[in-house]
Amino acid sequence: MPQLNRLTLAIALASAPLSMPLSMPLLADEPLETLTVTASAATKSTTPFIETPQAVSVVERKQWESRGAESVQRAADYTPGVFTNQLGASNRYDYLVLRGFADGSINNTFLDGLKVMSDGGSFSSLSVDPWFLESIEVVKGPASVLYGRASPGGLVAQTSRRPEFEPGGELRLRLGNHANRSAAFDVTGPLDAERRLAFRLTGLARAADTQFGPAEEQRYAIAPQLTWDITDATSLNLHAYLQHEPEGGYHAGLPYEGTVIDRNGRRISNSFFEGEEAFEKFQRDQVMVGYEVEHHFNDAVSARQRLRYTETSVELDQVYAFGWASATELNRYYSGGDESLDALTVDNQLEARVSTGGVDHTLLLGLDYQQRDNDVTWTSGAFPTIDAFNPHYGDDPSAMYPATRQHRELEQTGLYLQDQMAFGNWHANLGLRHDWVDITNTDPDSGSASTLDDTQLSGRAGLLYHFDNGLAPYLSYTTSFSPNSTTDQNGDLLAPSEGEQVELGLKYQPPGTQDRYNVALFDITQENVSTKLPNETFHRATGKIESRGVEVEAHHQLTDAISLQTAYSYTDVTLEKTGDANEGNRNNQIPRHQLAVWGSYAFQSGALAGLDTGLGIRYHADIQADDANTETVPDYTLVDATLGYDLGRLGLTDMSARLNVTNLLDKEYVASCYDLNFCYFGAERGVTASFHYAF
Repeated sequence: MPQLNRLTLAIALASAPLSMPLSMPLLADEPLETLTVTASAATKSTTPFIETPQAVSVVERKQWESRGAESVQRAADYTPGVFTNQLGASNRYDYLVLRGFADGSINNTFLDGLKVMSDGGSFSSLSVDPWFLESIEVVKGPASVLYGRASPGGLVAQTSRRPEFEPGGELRLRLGNHANRSAAFDVTGPLDAERRLAFRLTGLARAADTQFGPAEEQRYAIAPQLTWDITDATSLNLHAYLQHEPEGGYHAGLPYEGTVIDRNGRRISNSFFEGEEAFEKFQRDQVMVGYEVEHHFNDAVSARQRLRYTETSVELDQVYAFGWASATELNRYYSGGDESLDALTVDNQLEARVSTGGVDHTLLLGLDYQQRDNDVTWTSGAFPTIDAFNPHYGDDPSAMYPATRQHRELEQTGLYLQDQMAFGNWHANLGLRHDWVDITNTDPDSGSASTLDDTQLSGRAGLLYHFDNGLAPYLSYTTSFSPNSTTDQNGDLLAPSEGEQVELGLKYQPPGTQDRYNVALFDITQENVSTKLPNETFHRATGKIESRGVEVEAHHQLTDAISLQTAYSYTDVTLEKTGDANEGNRNNQIPRHQLAVWGSYAFQSGALAGLDTGLGIRYHADIQADDANTETVPDYTLVDATLGYDLGRLGLTDMSARLNVTNLLDKEYVASCYDLNFCYFGAERGVTASFHYAF
């Protein structure tokens, strides 16, 4: 399908384009106490938690704000099935390992229903600051039936703050160790007396040092928005997100020997910087502009469209270590990058709610389109060695190698149909999708190209029974596909990896409460995984990975003052087929066991009224350090704490203060290892004090 025809068809499909409303008409009355995620990423429609035959975790804004999270990665720390410590103290990207698959975050991040158009094969992966978000939804398992190319582990769906027709706002100041300082604001309200127009303007400026020498973090972002209720049936939202990051912090690893275990009786400091300040740079600029429009033809039929254009640039300089050169010195190399990415995404939906033969149907017909161009220049070189225990800086490159240039193009068009059925206490979900995917990576110097022109069929089937007592057992089957970035012996990109999942679960929401519980058992198989034999220079799509596990999640309000959140995950990922000696081993960088518990207490009366406290424990165990399974990463437990106070009790109306401490005990640990050459130190103790003013 030619590119112009695809784009024209995608934009024109709906007579009016996409934005989920604040509320959608339902076929049956919905109890107010039922947890409903508006525009749930699992179904692209308004679906209660208790009626969704799939494991979904929602992280609400008040949760990550109370914990002081400054990234989406940290906001998800207490979410089951998600490993948030893949690169330890690095905050450059939002690394989230979903059900054992490491491409489930930077490649599978969505914002307001549209894919954040990063390029996982380059440095151009984007991030959104959580200050601009209202909620984060983690959908577990394959989701290609609604989104096309996606990891079998799941996706991370972020929802922005939106304009409101009641005036309000918030200011936040934050200070902390490592020179952490930030100022943020958010203001919203109507623009006209009839309250048809509303605006929102949200902004943030943040900077911090890191625990690694001269590496720093800086971020400046602003998001203007306008919502127009054109008629009672038609609404339009215009929005933009502009972010400038002059400094991207630290992003490197060090050898297993010297970090996890001794190197000749010595350990490398967890604040050691192996680079060079003059060659340490990561600057990322990203602009996203778009619109959402929705029209209700009547109470049963609506049409929606979302469109977003993305433009980003990345400049990188980095000196990194790769293995030991002597008893105390590390080999060092240089990596550089200059990238410019442009992308367009559009999703059209036509939704109809009908009843036939005693069965209520929510039908969703969609057509979406994604297009991405990324021009990259990558440079590399060699650097003199550095003593890991007595470092001296100021070196220049000892050699520079020829640059590599690529023009990386991707185009995806998907047509999908979903039917959510309700009959009595039964709830069923059936979905089918067909995708056309074209990928071309061209070397502009030689003219050579690696190509993929493929079609994919994805499906889903789920069945759930909702008992009157709040119990809801379910069974589901879903599939996914994800393009490979490696090439075969002919220089063409490999066929996409294909995944499938069987999930058996039990949800429970006691009637009349906001409490919710979920247990899920899953089995995911991914085939056509890229493999390479030791004696070959090309790859084959012959690998197979299997992930099996169980997840338990509980949100319980014990009393008006006490709440408790618990998350446990058991994840066993096996390299079922690799073609080499690693076949049958466990995959690395994945904890087999994770346990996270967060408890909160708010004083309701007496001298301490207005004070709230929170304590959290995160436990990670049984992490392989390499695919050969020769070494493991020691288990570690982290403690987080918070203390908040409503300053209105002291006469400072609408003001509050909060103290957050992460890694309270200042534990020194290695979070995970990519292999025995790259292990990642965890973040040391972080302390921040925040002051909020709401108006």
